[in-house]
Amino acid sequence: MTSRRAFLAAIASTALPIPAATSRLSIGVMDGVLRKRGNPEAAAIAKKLGLASIQVTLGQSTDGRTLPLEDPALQKAWREASREHAIPLTSTYIDMLHTDCLKDNPNAPMWIRKGIGITKELGASVLMLVFFGKCQVLQPAELERAIALSKELAPEAEKAGVILGFENTSSGKDNLHAVDKVASKAFKMWYDIGNSTYNGFDVPTEIRALGRDRICAFHIKDKGYLGEGKVDVEAALKAIDDIGFTGHAMLETSSPSGDPEADTRRNFEYLRKRMTLR
Repeated sequence: MTSRRAFLAAIASTALPIPAATSRLSIGVMDGVLRKRGNPEAAAIAKKLGLASIQVTLGQSTDGRTLPLEDPALQKAWREASREHAIPLTSTYIDMLHTDCLKDNPNAPMWIRKGIGITKELGASVLMLVFFGKCQVLQPAELERAIALSKELAPEAEKAGVILGFENTSSGKDNLHAVDKVASKAFKMWYDIGNSTYNGFDVPTEIRALGRDRICAFHIKDKGYLGEGKVDVEAALKAIDDIGFTGHAMLETSSPSGDPEADTRRNFEYLRKRMTLR
């Protein structure tokens, strides 16, 4: 694991803030937030809400061999919806890693390879890898295995023009270690401000320590509406500004009212009032 001294050194290296004018986020949404998981109809809703992009869910396998988004017809439908509504498909989400954990399941690399191909076909640039629940990387050996497999897969992702986004419940210190050890431009941290807050981490400090070049995207969420829960969204946005990050932040928000469209609009408006959107 990265030592505390190395982590503090990383914080120091990003301590001087970059002017906010250089840092402008594009705010998108996960298709599942709109209750359109894997469904191209999400594009029209995202467009209506004024969002900038969509993260597409690749879906759970029903046969142990294929993913729903491997279907060429479904891929075509997503591409056409993206063009029709001028909503880029910037990232994907491989939820099979909730079932077949990268840390211990021999099928996990297969799913990631499939995800890389699908992500390329959709014209997206980031495939988000997930490590939650039973698939969390809690022990040093588990993290090292995830790092080793990611290092093995990174050249394939790079060849396809895809970044593997490492999203998890680990500390910023461990994630800094992982990104630096894989040492590939095709492997970066996907930072979730909600997950990190609820796992007891100092989100602004971690964002500044990881820095712009180690992060490929963000998830923005809380338990309930943004601004009303435990997550200090404004402090996180300030830290994102300070590192000069100019990529995508995807809403992974819930729907307290039961109306996902209205609740997504409310959360998006909360962000619009607090940041400069690209």
